[in-house]
Amino acid sequence: MYRVAGWLSPWFGSICLLTLVTGLYLGLYVAPADYEQGDSYRIIFIHVPAAWMSMFVYVVMAVSSAIFLIWRLKIADMVAVASAPIGAAFTLVALLTGSFWGKPMWGTWWIWDARLTSELILLFLYLGYMALRGAMETPQGAARAAGILAVVGVVNIPIIHFSVEWWNTLHQPASITKFDKPSMHISMLKPLLIMVLSFQMLYFYNLMVRVRTVILEREARTSWVAELAGRRSS
Repeated sequence: MYRVAGWLSPWFGSICLLTLVTGLYLGLYVAPADYEQGDSYRIIFIHVPAAWMSMFVYVVMAVSSAIFLIWRLKIADMVAVASAPIGAAFTLVALLTGSFWGKPMWGTWWIWDARLTSELILLFLYLGYMALRGAMETPQGAARAAGILAVVGVVNIPIIHFSVEWWNTLHQPASITKFDKPSMHISMLKPLLIMVLSFQMLYFYNLMVRVRTVILEREARTSWVAELAGRRSS
């Protein structure tokens, strides 16, 4: 896994950089202004991908934790550990960009809207997962307790997604994942989807880098790590 992650990370990083530059150019310069929101809507090219990734990463973390709890696969736990701070960062970006958009559109930086509140709870779940792993005395106990929290917390993901349909909220309903067709012009939809791909690649790039770090930390006393360190020092 250490070698595979090292081989994949440059590819993910290159694709991320290429799609990021393309998506930002098309979204910020090529796409027209919205007829109601003007240029303020352009924050969606950061906000929407970050919000999607905040949920995607948590699902990855929860599935990995479930695999670890059931089959005791160490690499699954490593993926969950490596994913937590990345997902927390995406969630924080989603909340901050949503506030920047909400001030001119809603007249306030924050409101206890169902979508916003459930996204904030997601951030607390990420932070709680990381805090729980550091609070336990034994690594095995920390892995089990944090894994259970991740699995139980996944119930919040459908709440975030369907909150705009289940409750009367200020947050706009889905405009892309509609069953008939997206209510967004192709000139805006195309850069948005490219930015989603870019954020996806950003996650996988950071995941590969962090997994390698976690592997080295946990396998520090093994012979193969000692040999690797010896080759690098020479």
